[in-house]
Amino acid sequence: MAFKAVLLIGAVFLTVTSSASYSDEEFNEKAISTKVLAPAPTPTPPLKSPTPAPPVYKPPSPVSPVVKPPTTSPPPLIKPPTPATPVKPPTTPMRPPVKPPTSPLPPPVKPPTAPLPPPVKPPTAPLPPPVKPPTAPLPPPVKPPTAPLPPTTPLPPPTKPPTLPPIRTRADCYPLCGERCKLHSRKNLCVRACVTCCDRCKCVPPGTYGNREMCGKCYTDMTTRRNKHKCP
Repeated sequence: MAFKAVLLIGAVFLTVTSSASYSDEEFNEKAISTKVLAPAPTPTPPLKSPTPAPPVYKPPSPVSPVVKPPTTSPPPLIKPPTPATPVKPPTTPMRPPVKPPTSPLPPPVKPPTAPLPPPVKPPTAPLPPPVKPPTAPLPPPVKPPTAPLPPTTPLPPPTKPPTLPPIRTRADCYPLCGERCKLHSRKNLCVRACVTCCDRCKCVPPGTYGNREMCGKCYTDMTTRRNKHKCP
């Protein structure tokens, strides 16, 4: 029913629009005919002017009516058929489980227990009395002979290092350097170097060789131009 009503409304709308367009076309044709048939105004006789050519009027092209496509209404909604309610099969009543008849169990038979013989204790022999061994008398302790101690020699008294003679001037260095360099192969060269070291360090080591550390770093660290020990 709704679909038919929609079609009917669409047909009525099309007829109204077509009649309105047709009446508009008739009105336009009448207006054109009145304009063409109207007499042109006659010019005044004194003025002889060329009569202008009447304008060529082009009739308007007829407007084609706008035809609206019929609106197709959507098809009616078809509801799917409701599924039928499932029919439950008749449930057969369950039979109660039949228990098999239980035969009474025979009472347990205990085997006859033989009486245990009484425990027999072996005869205990009397233990002999403990015999103590005879104790021998211990010998008296013997002290080892003590060796006589060797005679103690008295320790020598500590020797003090020789005290170096005081040097105050360069003149005091010559006799000491002569004693220091008396065994040198080049005695004059040795004495010259010894006097220089003695004058700077105020010390000459005792003996003819060694003992330079007794005069300190001033005497031991002094070197020549070739990085050799300067002081003899």
